[in-house]
Amino acid sequence: MPSLHESARDEPAGLTTRTLIFGRAPVAGEAKTRLIPALGPAGAAALQEHLMADLLERLSEAPRARLELWAAPDASHPTFGDLARRHALSLHRQYGENLGQRLAHAARQGLTRADAVLLIGTDCPDLTADYLEMARERLRWSHAVLGPALDGGYVLLGFKRLSHHLFDGMPWGGDRVADLTRQRLRDLRWSWSELPALADIDRPEDLVLLPPGLQPPWPVLAHAAD
Repeated sequence: MPSLHESARDEPAGLTTRTLIFGRAPVAGEAKTRLIPALGPAGAAALQEHLMADLLERLSEAPRARLELWAAPDASHPTFGDLARRHALSLHRQYGENLGQRLAHAARQGLTRADAVLLIGTDCPDLTADYLEMARERLRWSHAVLGPALDGGYVLLGFKRLSHHLFDGMPWGGDRVADLTRQRLRDLRWSWSELPALADIDRPEDLVLLPPGLQPPWPVLAHAAD
């Protein structure tokens, strides 16, 4: 495996990056389903919409990241069109039967337009433009970059070439995703850099981690804060 210094010598000075943002349509009963016990179907969908809008507002300050919005189950929901127009983003439909396939498909497309891709979701209220820039800079001297989530998943994964080994058969939604990703990076003999771990909002107990501007205006069941 090449050393980090060897990788740095081989890295072009003008690394171009695409940030692929994976969002789900805020449809009641289909969005943020693990939060439905606390927020109800409509409340969970509303939070999904708020998280997407807030993320794109923050990341619009990172022009070098070249944001793309990847929509599921398709790009027809008006929220996607509104956000894409507001932030001048390209809008794409996610393809694949599971999350791993959808991530790999989008990454393959993104790498036809840039030297590297950063894959992120919309569940992390602490992911900022500075965090993206840090990830982009780390890719100048490593094959990949990983932004772990506090729950054992990840909030960001970036790389300069695609390997399906990073996605196939991954137990998505579990607490071993980041550890398994690290092991698969070792299998590939890739160098990688890790960013600070951040919290994402997936379960009722995570709602206490929302910043004040994103606290739900709707009633939340008491057990969500236990």
